[in-house]
Amino acid sequence: MGALRVGVIGGGQLARMMTPPAINLAIDIKVLAEAEGSSAALATTMVGDYTQVEVVREFAKSVDVITFDHEHVPLAVLEALEAEGVSVQPPSKALAFAQNKLAMRKRLGALGLPMPDWAEIQDAETLDAFIEAHGGVAILKTPIGGYDGKGVRVVRSASDASDWLGNLAQYGGSLLAEEKVDFVRELAQLSARRPSGQFEPWPLVQTIQENGVCSVVLAPAPAVDQATLDRTAEIAKSVAEGLGVTGVLAVEMFEARDGRILINELAMRPHNSGHFSIEGSVTSQFEQHLRAVLDLPLGSAAPRAAHAVMVNLLGVDGQNDFVQAYSGALAAHPEAKVHTYGKSARAGRKMGHVTVVADSAEHALAEAQGASAVLLRG
Repeated sequence: MGALRVGVIGGGQLARMMTPPAINLAIDIKVLAEAEGSSAALATTMVGDYTQVEVVREFAKSVDVITFDHEHVPLAVLEALEAEGVSVQPPSKALAFAQNKLAMRKRLGALGLPMPDWAEIQDAETLDAFIEAHGGVAILKTPIGGYDGKGVRVVRSASDASDWLGNLAQYGGSLLAEEKVDFVRELAQLSARRPSGQFEPWPLVQTIQENGVCSVVLAPAPAVDQATLDRTAEIAKSVAEGLGVTGVLAVEMFEARDGRILINELAMRPHNSGHFSIEGSVTSQFEQHLRAVLDLPLGSAAPRAAHAVMVNLLGVDGQNDFVQAYSGALAAHPEAKVHTYGKSARAGRKMGHVTVVADSAEHALAEAQGASAVLLRG
C-alpha cells in the first residue's frame, strides 16, 4: 500500500497546522492554495482558483481524498468531483449547510435541535414583525458569505438593514433573522466523525469573543455540570449524523441566561475553538481530522492536563511577525507554546495563538495572556 494522500483546499492556517501530524503519520499532504506565499506554503503543491472545477479536478488527481481549510468551495465544483468518484470529506451534501445559514436552520429544526427563534426574511414588513415579537431587537445575518462577525448586525427596525434588503439577490434571495439571545457565555463543542460512523467528542470549551473574533478559549469550559456535558456532546453527534458531516465539526453554542443551550453556528473543519488540542489533548483536532477524512480509527480526545487555555494573537497594523519578541516572551513564559501563521499583519486578523496547559486554570490563563502581550508589543 502506498502513502495515504490528503488534498486540502485552501492555504490558510488550518492547512498549515495539519502539516505536522501529517508528517508524523507519513500522510502525503498536498495543499491547493489561493495564492503564493500562503500560511500553508510548506505543503502547497498547487496554486489556483478553487471556484474553477478544472483546477480542482486537476488537484484531485494527485490525492486520495479532498478536504478543506475553509467552507467556500462552490457546491457545483464538489458535486462534479463526487460524480467522478472523488472522495470529498466532508461531502458536498453536508457543506451545503455550512455555506447557507438558512438551510442550516431549516435542517436543524427538522432534527429537533435547540436554536434561537429565527425567521426567513424577504421584506421589511416581515423583519419589523419579527423585531416587534422579540423585544424590539433582532440579530440579522446574511445566509451566505459571513464569518468572524462579518455579515451579522443588530437591528431594531427594518431601516437598519435597508442596504441588505435592497440587494437580496446577493445573499441568495433571503436574510436570516434570529432572536438576540441573552446569554451568559459562548460555548463550543468540537467532535470528529469518520465516514464509517465512529464519533469522538472533545470536552466542551468556553470561547470569549473580541469584536466578533474569538480571543480566548478555556478548556474545559468552567463550571459545567455533567448533564450539560452529556447534552452538548449529544447535540454534536446529532448534528454530525443528521447532516452527514465527516472530519472535525465545531458546534458553537450560547448558554442562555434562562438555562437554554442553543446552537449558534457550525464549522465543518478544524476550528479556532479547538487549537488548544495541539498541546491540550491526546489527539489534536488536526491529526483527528486527517484520521477521520481517511476513515482511519480516531484517537482519544481526552485532555492531557486539567486545563488548557488558548489566546489568539490578533494582528496590529504594521507588525509583520513576532520574531523580534520571541526572546522576551519565551524567557518570561517558558510554559507557553507559540504558533504563528505566517500571515501579513492587519488589525484584528488572526496571526497566531498561544496555548498553556496547567493544573490551574487561572495560571494557564495568566501565562497565555502574558506571553501574548509580550509578543504583540513586539
